[in-house]
Amino acid sequence: MKVLVIGGGAREHALCRSLSLDPDVTALHCAPGNAGIAEVAELHPVDQLDGEAVARLATELGAELVVVGPEAPLVAGVADAVRAAGIPAFGPSREAAQLEGSKAFAKDVMAGAGVPTARSYVCTTPEEIDEALDAFGAPYVVKDDGLAAGKGVVVTDDLAQARAHALACDRVVIEEYLDGPEVSLFAITDGVTVLPLRPAQDFKRALDDDMGPNTGGMGAYSPLPWADPKLVDEVLATVLQPTVDELRRRGTPFSGLLYAGLAITSRGVRVIEFNARFGDPETQVVLARLRTPLAGVLLNSANGTLDDQAPLSWSDDAAVTVVIASHNYPETPRTGDPIEGLDEVAEKDAPHAYVLHAGTRRDGDAIVSAGGRVLSVTATGTDLGQARERAYAAVGRIRLDGSQHRTDIARKAAGA
Repeated sequence: MKVLVIGGGAREHALCRSLSLDPDVTALHCAPGNAGIAEVAELHPVDQLDGEAVARLATELGAELVVVGPEAPLVAGVADAVRAAGIPAFGPSREAAQLEGSKAFAKDVMAGAGVPTARSYVCTTPEEIDEALDAFGAPYVVKDDGLAAGKGVVVTDDLAQARAHALACDRVVIEEYLDGPEVSLFAITDGVTVLPLRPAQDFKRALDDDMGPNTGGMGAYSPLPWADPKLVDEVLATVLQPTVDELRRRGTPFSGLLYAGLAITSRGVRVIEFNARFGDPETQVVLARLRTPLAGVLLNSANGTLDDQAPLSWSDDAAVTVVIASHNYPETPRTGDPIEGLDEVAEKDAPHAYVLHAGTRRDGDAIVSAGGRVLSVTATGTDLGQARERAYAAVGRIRLDGSQHRTDIARKAAGA
């Protein structure tokens, strides 16, 4: 099978790494990719928001499966354009991707499906914003209705900060605060059958102990030793399957990756948000534990044949990923700094630890930073303690001027 992956972050590197290890994949391409992905796939320049350009590239390459990684191309309808060219695409249609593209749409779907979530108001005027903030009180949860690359949400006790964020959005969702730990659960679906993956937990704040500004995610781990063993079955029955059924009932069937961000509250599981694609950095740890070859699963989703899929096989190992971010992330990250130590990790830490590239590019013989989140250092081990140890040992070999990373990823879960 010839596969084309669209995107250029650590999520796409994780996908490409898994696909490159699949014996059924005879040719692997990525557009636009990054310096790390170039080691496992052939790179091609493309405007990833231009569906016609992506479909044209897929046709030229003879791709038999196109995997659309990021949310913006999905919301722009890139998967539709690929399917219109007669090529199977893993990823929802433009209409179904509104589940991530619009928080208000997602809330409406959840209401129709009877999915448990936070009470909320959709606001478009300063008066509505003030009423909603007053109704819920602190902590205030304010979400930009549209795509914001994981950084459109403010959770704060500061009313002025909450109001300022709300006023800066065209349309905003203000909702009640959900207590309890958060869980990310991915499911692969073809619009009818829903196949849940293993749960993970990510770390959104920039600094240790969940301090500092919200980011796209600074690390993740899986499995979750503290979670109820029945959690996945419960979420499949109360959240994932009802949502997929509701979207099909509305005439906008959802195929691809459905990502449920969950809060395990004192009143039970509640959905914080849905995403329409693999999450970053959770993908890095979930795929590190998946033993079933990936390409066939994604193709079954794209072809509507997921009910033929054999049960997924998983490693008992734990996985931890630590994000190395550039100076001043998430504000205005500095780019163009050389990255050193990647060869040392490959030499001394493989196969238990490896580096997935996010914001990198090649500059002559050097690899330099090209974004806010630069690398995802991922490691596996017999338990979270060993995986964590290996991940941080590899992080210690990497040198990037002014870089930052959290030192507490999976610390509490590992009992460290």
